[in-house]
Amino acid sequence: MRSIWRGAVSFGLVSIGVKLYTATEDHDIRFNQVHATDGGRIRYRRVCSIDGEEVEYSEIAKGYELPDGQLVVLTDEDFEELPLASRREIEVLQFVDQDEIDPIHFEKTYFLEPDASATRPYVLLRDALENAGRVAITKIAIRQRESLAALRVRDGVMVLHTMRWPDEIRRPDFAFLDEDVAVRPQELQMAEALIGSMTGDFDPAEFTDDYREAMAALLEAKQSGGEVQPLPETADPGAAVVDLMSALRRSVEAARGGAPAEEAPARRAPAKKATAAKKAVPARSGAEGDGAPARRTTARKATAAEKPTAERTTAGKGTAKQTTAGKTTAKQTTAEKATARRTTADKKTRATAAKKATAAEQPAKRARRSA
Repeated sequence: MRSIWRGAVSFGLVSIGVKLYTATEDHDIRFNQVHATDGGRIRYRRVCSIDGEEVEYSEIAKGYELPDGQLVVLTDEDFEELPLASRREIEVLQFVDQDEIDPIHFEKTYFLEPDASATRPYVLLRDALENAGRVAITKIAIRQRESLAALRVRDGVMVLHTMRWPDEIRRPDFAFLDEDVAVRPQELQMAEALIGSMTGDFDPAEFTDDYREAMAALLEAKQSGGEVQPLPETADPGAAVVDLMSALRRSVEAARGGAPAEEAPARRAPAKKATAAKKAVPARSGAEGDGAPARRTTARKATAAEKPTAERTTAGKGTAKQTTAGKTTAKQTTAEKATARRTTADKKTRATAAKKATAAEQPAKRARRSA
């Protein structure tokens, strides 16, 4: 490792010479910008916007534009002359419990190595911090920027975490914070159960960078001319949760190694049928165990049960026949009455006609007698 800063830790009247090393590194797969047609590398030139000339890196300075448009140019010498006490010093300001520091303030992490002549005071401060269970709050200036920093012990080495200032932490101005969102106790209980089922000891080695592995497989396949196996599809993380309780229940079952809740109804339904079948099976099993008499008894019961049904059916048919016969008789009676009425009417008509004919003949008879 190569140190990026050298100075001293100021602890009261004790000064500990240290070197600073970056504690982390990226393992991301890095790409170069190339021309898609022929693979040629894309180059960028530092060109002055006024004269159009290419500028060497050594001739580049930092400029700050004022509100009125004027430009203030600062060189490396200007930064070196800034009167900062923390420019080459890590000043211990106070000691606090680590739980009091919100991790949102942490920015970058560095290892501190003591100078050859400062090993003893380094170990003294390290052991004192570890025994007290405290974290030192310090200030440090790195690369033209002063930062708060937390100094603690990890694996026998003092570690420095640079921290952001309070005014650099954004306020989450989200609309839902002003809403009265109701959560049912059952949902909260299920969520807590899910947390409990997923709780374990943190071991970073158990987790892998799936994206980086997939990218490495893609590059290897491209190089060898093979095919890339597609990754299994997962649920859309942005999909809306329709039934929160059901989703929590399925999550708990999955975390506990149980069957997915989606398949549970399909498996439970046949179980009910099986239970009903089991209730019916003992009767048959008992009949088979006792031999033929039990079977005949069952047959008799069935016959006895069938006879009343047959009788009721026959009676029903008989009743239906009687009803049909009654209807037929009623129709015949109605027809006979209608015929009788017509016969009586005809007789009356004939009698009336006969009377009229008789009345017409009487004057003729009288006329003949007179003649």
